[in-house]
Amino acid sequence: MSSDIQIVDRGRGLQLSTSRITVQDLVPYFQRGCSYDEIIRWIPTLSREEIAVVERYYHEHKDALDEEDRRLRAYRDEQIRLQRLRFPPMNISKQERMTRLRELLEKHRQDKNRLGNPG
Repeated sequence: MSSDIQIVDRGRGLQLSTSRITVQDLVPYFQRGCSYDEIIRWIPTLSREEIAVVERYYHEHKDALDEEDRRLRAYRDEQIRLQRLRFPPMNISKQERMTRLRELLEKHRQDKNRLGNPG
């Protein structure tokens, strides 16, 4: 069966020929030394044969895949940082958030009514 399973590139990065799971999806598991059972617990659609194919590929290209994982994590962390700058967390109670949302909804309704769109 594992001879049918290959690593292919369908435009999203390297992935299994048998699913949409990418090599990068599994890199963190290999870096942490997870067992196949642990990986299957988190990604139950994978078979042991599929994990073995990706693990073999990972060990053959470990340095490049680890570096790509580092870059992906840095990019994600930077996007989260930028998002938090644009939308800082509100330090208000749930009741205050609900009041603010109701006010915004009412303003939105009034704006629509002014434009001749009752609703």
